Amino acid sequence: MAEAGNLRERVKEPPSALLVDSYYRGAVARAQALVFDHEMWVHLAHGLMLERQGIVGRDAIAACLREVLAMAEAGPESVPVDHRQEDLYSYVERRIIAALGPDIGGRLHTGRSRNDLNATTWRMALRSALLEVQRGTLALRATLLRLAAEHAEVVMPGYTHAQHAQPITFGYWLLSAADVLARDQRRLAGAFVHADQAPLGAGALTTTAFPLDRALTAALLGFAAPLESAYDAVASRDDALEAAAAMALLMTFLSRLATDLQAWSTWEYGFVELADRHSAVSSIMPQKKNPVALEHLKAAAGIVQGALMGALSATKNTAFGDVNDAVTAVNEPVLDAAARTRRILALAEEVFSHLTLRPARMAQAAAEGFGTATELADVIVRESGLSFRNAHTIVAMVVRDALEAGKNADAITAADLDRAAVSAFGKPLNIHAAAVAQALDPAANIRGRTVLGGPAPEEMARMLAARRAALAADAAAVETVAQRIITARQRCFAEARAMTG
Repeated sequence: MAEAGNLRERVKEPPSALLVDSYYRGAVARAQALVFDHEMWVHLAHGLMLERQGIVGRDAIAACLREVLAMAEAGPESVPVDHRQEDLYSYVERRIIAALGPDIGGRLHTGRSRNDLNATTWRMALRSALLEVQRGTLALRATLLRLAAEHAEVVMPGYTHAQHAQPITFGYWLLSAADVLARDQRRLAGAFVHADQAPLGAGALTTTAFPLDRALTAALLGFAAPLESAYDAVASRDDALEAAAAMALLMTFLSRLATDLQAWSTWEYGFVELADRHSAVSSIMPQKKNPVALEHLKAAAGIVQGALMGALSATKNTAFGDVNDAVTAVNEPVLDAAARTRRILALAEEVFSHLTLRPARMAQAAAEGFGTATELADVIVRESGLSFRNAHTIVAMVVRDALEAGKNADAITAADLDRAAVSAFGKPLNIHAAAVAQALDPAANIRGRTVLGGPAPEEMARMLAARRAALAADAAAVETVAQRIITARQRCFAEARAMTG
């Protein structure tokens, strides 16, 4: 006779010890840690719906929900696991049936499969993780915007191809980074929208003939709506893949910021210094202050990228149906990526908050590195009427001569321009020395960049105001969704307690 509550009736042997060690043991442990609370919530919502729809009597449902509430209160340790079965639900149902018997305890699973149950609980876990990742992104954006305002006039070189390009400010660099994070926020929010649909009620793949109310269970679980097609609901995890892709993009960008900071913290640049709390020392070289927080961030980005590839690889070449490799295997790498991303966002926010700037060194580098050459060419165009290409030729000749003579950009004079112009085109420019000096001033360069999106102070002020408003709107949207989920959980548990009280 089959053991009540044993889902292995179709097979004669217990799971292989090797299969348990390789698969079931870890899978059950992860489910206990990551979805136990969500599973208890799902049992309550499904049970309330079964009673309201008249599918199972009130007394039987009340008895089942009483057991579920007791497990929810006691935690995952209250569910004995002997690894004779394959997943958390098997042990939960066995515990309910052990307490109530198969006739009463076996009714809670009416109209439901482990397929839609597990798809729902893991979506709930991903939903929670994505909320936390969004909050971490919002916090980092807020810090970058705050620092951008503080450092809007800290002049430094801007780089292209790792070479001096044009003068910028550190605040401008920070605001630009915050803009990328705003797009990351939208990607995460989009992934959340797709995760925020309830598979519950899909059954194994075609729903059921019982009159389920899927909209009710979705609402009780705080989802925006049911995931309508039952087949899609149990066969697809593109929500997890999309979330992993969004997090990989986010982490990849953070690694780029870390790369800049790591370079700028070297002796050769001397632009910034990491706080001691984010640094390490050498065991042999007393002078060393190693930027381990940045190195850790870059390594973590690679691990999150690997999680995306792992999830994609597990899904590739799988049948479009409920299969463990495409539907279940993605949970581990994606949720691991979410946990790692949350930690890195918090660390990055702290690193930026405690960063020490060296403004004098940054301004010096901007002045001596020929980043003002573009503005000098523009001045020639405005003052002499030459084409930009001819002006470009003159300035290139002057820069080349200055480099060969060992002079910095701020040593260039109007006479230098005249000599180059005579050599190239047979006549001098006769540009006033004051105009040349202003063109070579990095701060003046920045003040002149008033075109939309430029680093001029007034344009920075406008952009910062717009970014702060967008940040507030994004934060409010995240908290609105979070409150909807909290309210749904409170409602579901309150109705379950009222039924069992």
